[in-house]
Amino acid sequence: MTNTDLSYAFARDKGLVVLEGEGDQIRLGVRNGADPFSLIEARRVLRRKIKLQPMGAQDFERALTEHYARDGVSGDEAEAALDSQGGLASLVDGIPETADLLDGDDDAPVVRLINGLIYEAVNRKASDVHIEPHEDTLSVRYRIDGVLQEVLTPSRRLAGPLTSRIKVMARLDIAEKRIPQDGRISLSIGGRSIDVRVSTLPSRYGERVTMRLLDTRNALLGLDELGMDEVTLGRVRDILAQPNGITLVTGPTGSGKTTTLYSALSVLNNGERNVMTLEDPIEYGLEGISQTQMHHKVGLTFAATLRAILRHDPDVVMVGEIRDLETAKVAFEFASTGRPVLSTVHTNSAAGAIQRLRDMGIEPYVIAATLKAVVAQRLVRKLCDHCREPHASTPEELAMFGLDAADAPQLWRPTGCMACGNSGYSGRLGVYELITVDSSLRDLIRADGSEDEIERMALSRHDNLFRNAARYVQTGQTSVEEVLRVCRREEER
Repeated sequence: MTNTDLSYAFARDKGLVVLEGEGDQIRLGVRNGADPFSLIEARRVLRRKIKLQPMGAQDFERALTEHYARDGVSGDEAEAALDSQGGLASLVDGIPETADLLDGDDDAPVVRLINGLIYEAVNRKASDVHIEPHEDTLSVRYRIDGVLQEVLTPSRRLAGPLTSRIKVMARLDIAEKRIPQDGRISLSIGGRSIDVRVSTLPSRYGERVTMRLLDTRNALLGLDELGMDEVTLGRVRDILAQPNGITLVTGPTGSGKTTTLYSALSVLNNGERNVMTLEDPIEYGLEGISQTQMHHKVGLTFAATLRAILRHDPDVVMVGEIRDLETAKVAFEFASTGRPVLSTVHTNSAAGAIQRLRDMGIEPYVIAATLKAVVAQRLVRKLCDHCREPHASTPEELAMFGLDAADAPQLWRPTGCMACGNSGYSGRLGVYELITVDSSLRDLIRADGSEDEIERMALSRHDNLFRNAARYVQTGQTSVEEVLRVCRREEER
């Protein structure tokens, strides 16, 4: 605590918050009903003249959140704390058994724990941190390579202070616990710029918090770094070279759709095009590209904003997701004017995206005339190079992947070691299925062909998801179990 500020615990409990300082005077917000004797202590700590500003409870909470959100996460402090104290568990053990864990100078114990959690998550390449209160414990889990792993189960007494402090850092309303809230924390760890997207949700035993860690270095990949096979990569480049039409990327949450879209935009953004994106939320800042954040509460929806940006003469538009008929109609209208559009749709397969558009209400002839391609994708975990072990192929596995017992490649399976956190896997690999709309497929779509008919025609000469993933099994990069976890066998037709 310095002579220009108050500790968070003191400010919250006493109803005082520093609003701004000018010369030798500080403007101090005072919550209605605050203890007048606390002003004497504040004057002693701040050592400057005080100008008081009365505040209602809601205004005070907003000012408190705004002021203390400036206290970010320090990567250096987190690393030092983890190294000196022996890991996350020791940070929890170091928190005193007090009635209010946020009491004390600078909320040091809880802040150290949050620093450690985020730093360790970044260090272990986690994409998300889940903090969920249960009846007696607090579950802290990391999503690593798409799978949740529990890292801590401290007492539930930590839930309130931990959640409150994270909400303050993300500039959320700490007094509101009945509705979901979303915010962001920006930080730098080891020279890396990390954006943390914070989301809260009321649950039975208190608010649960999910933090998504967005590392720009992981998102801005070239097309040739996505893990596409040479044939698929060449076909994607040909699609992006076309001057118009819609290209869709489909797959479940966390399958890398945004990374693929950003990689495609980097190819199209050659400095001669006006590239604009509509995103909800904006996950990564892209150099030389105009990005717009959706704000549904004020009517800034995908459809409304897409209509607005068409007056800004865009050459390329990326729509974060086509969710409804209105957005789909505007996107298809724009693409029909001779400009490329990139977007995502939530379906299980590439052919499923075409059926989804028809279900929304887009006419088959419009889809046939405007849709250029659909990419379906998944991510499979890569076997750890340090601990993978060979195993004999079973007849079922050979039949599954169309292999001969005589010339079958060596198959591998996970075991687990210190290097991979005993998961047996380290890193992920892209699996792709690409449908391009040629003249014969265009005729089938216009004739309202079924999803199965479209899939059979489009993938008769190219890999589907299962066949594309099989190459990783045959080269020993992943396991049979991992492919079956991500790709359904019935997709092999």
